[in-house]
Amino acid sequence: MADSLLLFKRGPSRSTWLRARKARPHLILSYRPRRRLGRLRWRGRRRFRRRLLQAQAAGADWREGCCLVSRSAAPRRPKTAAPSPRPAEDPAPSCSALLPIPPVRSAGSGRAVLLLPLGQGFTFSGICRVTCLYGQVQVFGFTISQGQPAQNVFSTYTHSRLTINAVHYSVHEKSKKEMKREARSLLRSYLNQDDRYCLMKNFSPLCSILLLERLKTSTVNFIISHPGLSYIFVQEIPTFQINSEYFALKSVGIRRERKKNGLRLTESAFSVMDELVSVSCEEADGCPVILVCGSQDIGKSTFVRYLINQLLNSISCIDYLECDLGQTEFTPPGCISLLNVTEPVLGPPFTHQRTPQKMVYYGKPSCKNNFENYIEIIKYVFSSYKRESPLIVNTMGWVADQGLLLLIDLIRLLSPSHVVQFSSDRGRYMPDLSPSYVDDMDGLYTKSTSKVRNRGFHLAEFADNLEFADEEKENPVLFTGYKLMSVKSEFVSGKTPRNRESHNKVLRELAVLSYLGQLQPPVPKPLCPLHGLTPYQVPFNAVALRIIHADVAPTHILYAVNASWVGLCKILDDVRGHAHGPILLAQTPICDCLGFGICRGIDMEKRLYHILTPVPPEELRNVNCLLVGTISIPQCVLKSQRGLEGTIPYITTDYNFKLPGASEKIGAREIEETRKEKVHPKPKFYRKTN
Repeated sequence: MADSLLLFKRGPSRSTWLRARKARPHLILSYRPRRRLGRLRWRGRRRFRRRLLQAQAAGADWREGCCLVSRSAAPRRPKTAAPSPRPAEDPAPSCSALLPIPPVRSAGSGRAVLLLPLGQGFTFSGICRVTCLYGQVQVFGFTISQGQPAQNVFSTYTHSRLTINAVHYSVHEKSKKEMKREARSLLRSYLNQDDRYCLMKNFSPLCSILLLERLKTSTVNFIISHPGLSYIFVQEIPTFQINSEYFALKSVGIRRERKKNGLRLTESAFSVMDELVSVSCEEADGCPVILVCGSQDIGKSTFVRYLINQLLNSISCIDYLECDLGQTEFTPPGCISLLNVTEPVLGPPFTHQRTPQKMVYYGKPSCKNNFENYIEIIKYVFSSYKRESPLIVNTMGWVADQGLLLLIDLIRLLSPSHVVQFSSDRGRYMPDLSPSYVDDMDGLYTKSTSKVRNRGFHLAEFADNLEFADEEKENPVLFTGYKLMSVKSEFVSGKTPRNRESHNKVLRELAVLSYLGQLQPPVPKPLCPLHGLTPYQVPFNAVALRIIHADVAPTHILYAVNASWVGLCKILDDVRGHAHGPILLAQTPICDCLGFGICRGIDMEKRLYHILTPVPPEELRNVNCLLVGTISIPQCVLKSQRGLEGTIPYITTDYNFKLPGASEKIGAREIEETRKEKVHPKPKFYRKTN
């Protein structure tokens, strides 16, 4: 393969050609490239290696004389010219067996066409927009057919890589010639004649053709604008194969990955999903309540996303109840929410932040030491479930000791029809949560019982605060128990007990950054730093304040609120009767959370809060309460904004951890060494923007 480039290392008493063959034994180079490599001396080989690396980074080729020439500017050599070691634009049919399959052809700037034979997949990393031009493919369980809208796909380095698989589709008695003619006519708008000819040589019945386009969103641009976060979507990894496919995929913003790096589910997971999809599509039992449980880092969230996409292939919407405070799927961390999902989830949580129909801000990534409030919030949110579509319940990965008892309480409270339990040889032991086991076990707040469950909840301790429609009170739906479905997981996580907390913290910060990305103008407009946006001015006497995670003296309450992540909530009490403020709440209310924002500054003279939030103004009129928890603003937001001059507000290197409330015993902020940069609680105000 003359289109493969080699990088060499110096080795004593070995010829250049032998070392090249040992490094890449499957390469077959002609006599002329071998003679050229053999004539290079040590300095020449260093120069040659440096130029190859420059070509790889700049997206250029090396041609005669080892010179860097642009692909577009390189003149086409006549047929009588001597062959040169360069990447072939159109490989010969005899070399097609050596090319990676499926083939990829460039379709202009930022676009590429991919042909997928039936049964083959394309594993990649990066982000792109996928359109099915011909046939049918499946991504993360969601089926994309010809004529359907394009889908944004996010295959990030924080999670397993995604794979686009060609799947079987029905053909209405067409011959291979007719199918080939139809596919060729669809490609005329994207490829020239030579590329169409090369691509159609690999055409086979029931294959699929995709258009991959470069994807740019304001949220992604905002995340990668912070130092150290650009690697999440794109990584410049040195490669030895620089050919036409490499440049075509690079223009889209993706790169091919090995199949072993892709997402893999076990047979038990697929069989459970097939049964759940079948049950959800039945008219009699069309609204099952599916509760997913298991230990940490075992693949629950991945299974839930795949199941949502599988269900959306058959039904129009699914309800989703989030009970995992630390790793939320559609909202910033620390929330319990109920959502109606109508679009597929083709990426990690920080790529699809959405507005729920019901949300309560718990304020912490864990419910330890406050189980009762956690249960009460779930009861409050679950009461909004209309039972018009299937419900998927995602639970925490804490299944030991009190966590297991809390899970038993949730099963009794939510009365699921199906419980999907994950287990692994490497995970923490967890007993089988069969109906008989749950009946015989005491929870944290419930006692063992063998009563028949129903939607009215015979348990008196849960029945008080739940509201149901009148027809459901008169004719409750009886449940004789739930079906336990076991999934044997072989999910391999890169987390260890030592780095698990730091890894989860990064994911939580990415969710916060994704939410703040909604403040940015749509592409192609440039990004605007947060300190350049105009905040809302909120009078002290218009909203009440509450610090969720700690008892703060009234004289220090504004120090805690300033430069903090705040939940914008709506309580039933009227708080406008006070003259000045600030208005302090004695207890944390269970109330609707309409969104989140940053308290960017406090004007003590005019008695105003400066709130920066993407919540629309019509929703902000209903906000009358600000809740502050342990979920903090990512430090990269404070330290890495563009355009800041002089001393950065809220940042100090002189911090005393001996002060009350300065350690993580009160909050969830991680303790750092004294001389490291730390968010300072003392209010230093930004200049008010006009």
